[in-house]
Amino acid sequence: MANPVEKLRELIGSAIRDRVAGPDQEARVARIWRAEGPRWHSPSDVIWRVNRDAAMYAGGIRALLLQALHPAAMAGVAGHSGYRSDPWGRLQRTGEFIAMTTYGPIPAADELIGRVRAVHERVRGKTDDGTPYRASDPHLLAWVHAAETQSFLEAYRHFGPSRLAVDEADRYVASAAPVGEMLGAVDLPRSEAELTALIDSYRPELRASPAAIDTVEFLLKTPPVPWPGKLGYWMLAAGAISTLPTWSRELLGLPTSRWFDCLIGLPFGRFATRVAGWATAPPKTAAEQET
Repeated sequence: MANPVEKLRELIGSAIRDRVAGPDQEARVARIWRAEGPRWHSPSDVIWRVNRDAAMYAGGIRALLLQALHPAAMAGVAGHSGYRSDPWGRLQRTGEFIAMTTYGPIPAADELIGRVRAVHERVRGKTDDGTPYRASDPHLLAWVHAAETQSFLEAYRHFGPSRLAVDEADRYVASAAPVGEMLGAVDLPRSEAELTALIDSYRPELRASPAAIDTVEFLLKTPPVPWPGKLGYWMLAAGAISTLPTWSRELLGLPTSRWFDCLIGLPFGRFATRVAGWATAPPKTAAEQET
């Protein structure tokens, strides 16, 4: 008779992997993790540890909420990303990009970055107030990168299995910067202090546009998650909210109370992250399997 705990673990793990990695997950594992060749990072690097942790689930939600505050970034997502018509496909593509550029062979990572840059060159339009934007704009790319990097760092800091020393946080920021610059951003931060300063410098440009509010409602009220998984998703989302800076939560109309953070957001986010981590063992590279 099968162990019921192991059955539950496999059930939860399969549900998460099917959504996050998609139907071709084995092929993705093969080309990212199993392929031989030099990588930009190694298992001893802090970015290797942070980006493979289950805290990335809450970090991804946090990044989307924070990024939504820039009208140009939000207009690009709303008009060109297909996040409503194919939200899981978009998530899978984003996840593959992060995994490939963190863990994959350098030639394959270079090729993927080139494809993403080509897509960005074609994406342009106007924000809700008529301001033109280009997805390839270095200023806009720097915002997207900074919001994402800070979100992954904060999620790991709150929900990850170990503490990050100050120098580890700085090394994470420095390790994430080169890929952002290969995408077209310029002079990205190399320390957490520089990262925080960069995000603060964007605050005069940030606002809750109608598209941003629509995205927040989609992410938090009507997420494309089957009912059995909704509770876990909402726990992760509550955790993501609690790690956002207060000013961003105020702009988006999200809870800012310390009681929310202490009694709901942080404990629920921690619990959901641990369950997700328990249910999903991250892949290993061929070199890791040999050790």
